[in-house]
Amino acid sequence: MSEREWREASDMRRSGLTLAAVVGVAAALRFWGLADGLPHAPGADEPELMARAVGMMKTGDFNPHVFDDPGFYIHVQLIVACLRFLVGATFGEWQSLAQVSAADFYLWGRGLTAVLGTATVLLLHQAGMRWGTRYALLAAGLLAVMPLHVRESHYVLTDVPVTFFVTLTLVLSLRAHESARAWAFAVAGGAAGLAAATKYPGALAMLLPLVAVWMTPGARPSRAAGALAVMAAAAAAFLAAAPYTILDLPAFLDGYAGLTARSSGETPVEPAWLTYLEHLRLGLRTPAFLLAAAGLILGIVRVARGPGRVRWTLAVLFPVAYFLFVSRHTPVVGRHLLPLGPFVCLLAALAVVSGVSLLRRFDIGRAPRTALIGALTVAALLPPAIRSVAFDLDLGRTSTIEQAHAWIDAHLPKGARVAIETRQLQLPDAYQTINVPRLVDTFHSPGSYEQYVEEGFEYVVASSAGYGRALEAPNEHPRDHAAYMAIFEQSREVARFTPSRSHPGPEIRILALKK
Repeated sequence: MSEREWREASDMRRSGLTLAAVVGVAAALRFWGLADGLPHAPGADEPELMARAVGMMKTGDFNPHVFDDPGFYIHVQLIVACLRFLVGATFGEWQSLAQVSAADFYLWGRGLTAVLGTATVLLLHQAGMRWGTRYALLAAGLLAVMPLHVRESHYVLTDVPVTFFVTLTLVLSLRAHESARAWAFAVAGGAAGLAAATKYPGALAMLLPLVAVWMTPGARPSRAAGALAVMAAAAAAFLAAAPYTILDLPAFLDGYAGLTARSSGETPVEPAWLTYLEHLRLGLRTPAFLLAAAGLILGIVRVARGPGRVRWTLAVLFPVAYFLFVSRHTPVVGRHLLPLGPFVCLLAALAVVSGVSLLRRFDIGRAPRTALIGALTVAALLPPAIRSVAFDLDLGRTSTIEQAHAWIDAHLPKGARVAIETRQLQLPDAYQTINVPRLVDTFHSPGSYEQYVEEGFEYVVASSAGYGRALEAPNEHPRDHAAYMAIFEQSREVARFTPSRSHPGPEIRILALKK
């Protein structure tokens, strides 16, 4: 069977109107509620990145100093912050840098992330066109409504940007295979270098152009030259985008070593791969998840039997390699799976269109097959679309974080020293605050009630995102349970905000310390 006959259920005609609708939906879901929680209740980990970018703008020191990520997206956000400042100064919002804080720049920073998230949908369509129009539109449509990608496109974090560069690498690798020229493979390698400069696991995108050049016998001048071009371009792009990994080499090496030590030091209650599979199922919803699994099986068959081995290999190889990589590291965080998103959406589309196309072998007519494709498309798109809309609707509700901020601003004396167990709650400068991941890990030794009192703290704000597992499973976390209970029992609870349908978010407890 020829490749053209095998993909009979699709065609190569472009559908600009449908694509515009898909991209429009993607943009609407990502820009809807973009200002939620701002300026005093940003998303988890957003303050870490924004504080560094705004700090660079104010000090002129472009060294990130902390290398949990290579630093590329911090510098990108620095550019956005400078543009925002210039616009604000032009219209009289402020007269000097001293008047601004990180809170003034979140919205524009989030806007860039939303743009990159929407652009990733368009890139995935370009990749899917290597199979056909229906494949491309279904894959792009599924990513457009994918709840995990929609949610993370609202925040100033590195996960959506690295997903953009990984998808760009996929598209450029497919194009390089088609042109079979070393310079084209080098361009794909450069995109992989930018992915690595955005977030370390993005370096796995190097597999895409390297495998593509290895599977292109007619590469000019040779496959070896193409592979060298990929590696040289990737290294150059990485160093250009994250120069302080060399300029401050000791800090980079030390930070990277600390990061890897932390990522391998915690033993999860259940295997990481199993938890990540559940995150992936929730991120796609069950029908699309099952279709992606079927697409993976179909892809492995096509890699072995053809036709189109190169494009099928790229579609299958990266998600498998990336999943195995993240499954070896802790903590298990759902958004770490985002670079898989475009690939699993593509695999689900391949399962729908190509899988149904195989029914031709059983003399099933075109009309029933088209109807089945339509039914599977609805089954794949509708549940994640409903979940994404529900998420955006939740953004319009007052969260427990915002409730806690309003209560503190109204009831706590200005100048109070407060320890806050979440980075999402940012108090004004009128308070003396520290934001910590967990109250019981604040100090060099395990954090305790007495230590907070000795350090002069008057209040602590506890979040169930930190204490939840200790209270829910005390037998599995006895040390944390004892430490949290000591803090709760010895202090005086002055306010509690419990999540509900009207008020999403973690449970927040505000505790006054007794001296």
